[in-house]
Amino acid sequence: MHFSALAQLGLTGLLVALLPLTVVWISSDANKYRKLVWVAVFLTLDLIMFGGFTRLSDSGLGCPDWPGCYGSANPFLAHEHIVAAEALMPTGPVTVAKAWIEMTHRYLAMAIGVLIVAMMVQAWRQWRKSKRQEFAPALPTALFLFVCLQGAFGAWTVTMKLQPIIVTIHLLLGMGLLALLTWLGGRQDNAVSPVLRAEADVSVLRPVRALAMFSAVLLTAQIALGGWVSTNYATLACTDFPLCGGKVIPEMDFEHGFHLWRELGKTAAGHYLPFSALTAIHWVHRNFAFFVLLGIGYTVYRAWSLPTLRKPARWIAVVLAVQACTGLATIYLNWPLAIAVLHNGGAALLVLLLTMLNYKAKFQLDVARTSASAAATVPPALGSISRTP
Repeated sequence: MHFSALAQLGLTGLLVALLPLTVVWISSDANKYRKLVWVAVFLTLDLIMFGGFTRLSDSGLGCPDWPGCYGSANPFLAHEHIVAAEALMPTGPVTVAKAWIEMTHRYLAMAIGVLIVAMMVQAWRQWRKSKRQEFAPALPTALFLFVCLQGAFGAWTVTMKLQPIIVTIHLLLGMGLLALLTWLGGRQDNAVSPVLRAEADVSVLRPVRALAMFSAVLLTAQIALGGWVSTNYATLACTDFPLCGGKVIPEMDFEHGFHLWRELGKTAAGHYLPFSALTAIHWVHRNFAFFVLLGIGYTVYRAWSLPTLRKPARWIAVVLAVQACTGLATIYLNWPLAIAVLHNGGAALLVLLLTMLNYKAKFQLDVARTSASAAATVPPALGSISRTP
């Protein structure tokens, strides 16, 4: 590892982070910590979409080393090496454009890391002063550790030459980071407008909360399958719908397709991955989508009746419908890059919205339980007195 390049990458990330930090600082919002959290959520959503663009435009090895580009802090300084590599393979993984795409992704990721460090430091400072619950530092500290882990997988993505399991975990960690930041944002919103009374009793809220959690598990599994499709370049293994290669159940090789530890495009034994393995990867992701639509759709139906949950439920329904359309469009339109990136962004937006739904459902349930517990502790005689006209 070139530590000078790492230091320069960190400095660049700091410079990029100065813009959102300045926006937060000059904002008229009195609660600047809450503003910082939601700015970080927005940029993380952008980063996931740009990461999808990096992967789908085949720019993941635009700079084939890490943290720099041919040991340099930016593609300008490595221009000679990049041009030489592009001359040898004009359509290969290293070109001037791909190098800039890859390094821009790294700069944005480093900037988000800087924002999370600022968030953690501020949380600890405010917690020591006030002990207010919205500044409890456990979650911001966990976010800092999480983003470090995410950075490590970003490095391994490059150094292990886009090994599918590493890239898929990198995607899942990015989605997890977005979910944690959204949960923190929900906590800050609740501090501004706390939930004082439940909209329903425990018997109504408990199944909605369970369904929201189940939907999050379903979505995580589908994102993992979608990442596996993308990282194995299996998007066009089936070019028709609802059939695949003209068959309901085509020829599929699950053993090689879902062997996790192997090189890109190779079996565990080092042979080229058969097309039937790519078909299996695509077919499983496509058909599991029906379970996701049913599961999340039913969750939306149950949450719609509660006013606090209606807004996130409505947006989940809209994004879920768009996500289904972009998934079909990638097949019928022969995988256009813009729609593929939009499909990736739709998954991230569903993560954000489902996290918001889970947060609101959890705290509605907590308030309902507290109210029920308080009512149960009221002495019967006192209860009868309070009901007397």
